[in-house]
Amino acid sequence: MTVPEFPTLFSPLALRHKTLKNRIVFGAHTANMAEDGLPGERHLAYYRERARGGAAMIVVEPTPAHRTGVLTRGNFRHEDDSVIAPFRRVTDACHEHGTVMIHQIYHVGAHGDLDNSWQPYWSPSGTVSHHDQYGSHAMSQAEVEEMIDSFIAAARRDHQAGFDGVDLFAGYNALMDQFWSPLTNKRSDQWGGSLENRLRFTVRIIEGIRAVAGQDFIIGLTVSGAEPYPGGLSLADKQEIAAWLDARGLVDYFSCGTGSYLNDFSKIVPSSIFDMFLGADDAAAYKAAVRHARVTAEARIKTPANAEQVLSDGKSDLVSIVRGQIADPHLANKALQGHGDDIRGCISCNQLCIGRRMRDYWISCLVNPSVGREAEMDGDSYPTADRPKRVLVVGGGPAGMEAARTAAERGHQVTLVEKSDRLGGQFRLAGHQPYRGEIRDLIESWYPRQLQKLQVQVRLNTEMDEAAVRDFAADKVVIATGARAAGTGFQRALPHIERLPGADADTVLSVAGVLAEKAVPGKRVVLLDDVKGSWPATGTALYLAERGHDVTIITAEAGFAGALGGSLSAGVRGRMRQLGIGAVTDAALLAWTAEGAKVKDLLSGEERVIAADSLVLATTNTPEDELARTLDGDQTVDSTAIGDCVATRSAAMAIYEGRRLGLAL
Repeated sequence: MTVPEFPTLFSPLALRHKTLKNRIVFGAHTANMAEDGLPGERHLAYYRERARGGAAMIVVEPTPAHRTGVLTRGNFRHEDDSVIAPFRRVTDACHEHGTVMIHQIYHVGAHGDLDNSWQPYWSPSGTVSHHDQYGSHAMSQAEVEEMIDSFIAAARRDHQAGFDGVDLFAGYNALMDQFWSPLTNKRSDQWGGSLENRLRFTVRIIEGIRAVAGQDFIIGLTVSGAEPYPGGLSLADKQEIAAWLDARGLVDYFSCGTGSYLNDFSKIVPSSIFDMFLGADDAAAYKAAVRHARVTAEARIKTPANAEQVLSDGKSDLVSIVRGQIADPHLANKALQGHGDDIRGCISCNQLCIGRRMRDYWISCLVNPSVGREAEMDGDSYPTADRPKRVLVVGGGPAGMEAARTAAERGHQVTLVEKSDRLGGQFRLAGHQPYRGEIRDLIESWYPRQLQKLQVQVRLNTEMDEAAVRDFAADKVVIATGARAAGTGFQRALPHIERLPGADADTVLSVAGVLAEKAVPGKRVVLLDDVKGSWPATGTALYLAERGHDVTIITAEAGFAGALGGSLSAGVRGRMRQLGIGAVTDAALLAWTAEGAKVKDLLSGEERVIAADSLVLATTNTPEDELARTLDGDQTVDSTAIGDCVATRSAAMAIYEGRRLGLAL
């Protein structure tokens, strides 16, 4: 242990019967890893790695308290004692590293998912779901009692499974704060009306848990800030609730997040479009309202430096760093030991964490392929190779950099060759798009620093052909030459047209060319989006509009920015509207002419011309696979191709394949 750079962050803290070794929490989030409703090897290894990495407290993903609260395919079994033994494996493994283990229990009330639950959504007053188009069922008196009993029984299982406490989901307008809020609680019986009545559901659950689990058991509440509508709970109302519960000694901590199921979902897992420290002020408001309970701050507090600032400013007692510890499970230990520069930073892209969760898969991470694969990769481990090899990596994009880094971590002698003057490939260019600057931190700072520490020889401005590869005489050659803009204007909506008429004009540009500033479009820009609203299209549209261009997007999709997912698209679409970016949906581009873009409405068949000065093509790239094809089958060179030179895909796949190959060498 070294003297920490972050004195407040690494000071211990008493929490009921436990003392936390630092203030870093790996907060609750749905990893969606259950196997037949039980925590298996994937789930165990995922949490064990964060405990091994130094997190003081882990709040394990939620179990639905009741059958009507099942929300994801990977939810744990509800109302079933069979979860106790496998959860005991998780708590035992994490306790070995001195980590306090909490388990969240939730029910989202009216906002359910009948595709997973096959049940009506139970709520206080039968209000509508904000997850889908359906309504909910107003609980009877007997059903309220049944729900209370189900929460208590879930906590009893957690106590028997070795958890040190439970976290009750009382934020984001889920069931518990649906009882709190006048927007969703219209009852006139003992569960509605006065503050005491609206809190009765929560109090009964807490008192019941204390009765079955005893005094040496932590009870926390996950909460959120003001409801974003008139008549909803203001932040002052939330403070009053916290103070009421605190004065009666019912709650050991409040963990304060942001956003709500009430049409403010994107802030629950805030992406890079939001400012840092998004949740700090709400946490400070809770802290000001309580005298005994601890307060955890969440939301865009993702680094040890961020955490130290929030804590030293007195805004919270603890800090939940979730995506930061997904990206680097050893964040806490690296910061403690003075190796903060080695922390692999989260880029807040939300693509494989909440993005995969929203598609109902187990979560992973764009920048860290071991996430969700900790059992097979032994977390972030790099076992020393049996025999060091001389490795040549051709191409310095994300696939090549990750392969070079991983191979060097294992003790291989690595040379990384890049034909341009910078590392990072087109992923580096993506970092120039609005809201994506955190990519540059990864590509331009973290990777070069790691490669230098690992003594990887980096050669820029160097072309490698077949003869140069042979002359290098490497034991292993990794081909990661990436992809280039196709330049054809091919569109999925018109698969019979291989090349867009007019695509060869000087006024037709690629996304890469625009972001690299190799060409400057005219004032009026049409952007052809044939990548389903993903970042190459939407990010480049924002980039151009913020520089004064008038931008119109042409897309065959029914909307735009849809591929970014629910946690991103709303904020991006809002910014696009502010900038005056237009969009023609359900449309295809027939030709580019001197007058502009000839566009066809795919629903009506009508055609029209949109006057413009330049056309920017956001279309699928073409693999740079010449070297890979030349070396394929060459018995004198042991080569493997990875990343976009195999097939044009994503940065996540490039980094994944780089890690896989590096570990296999």
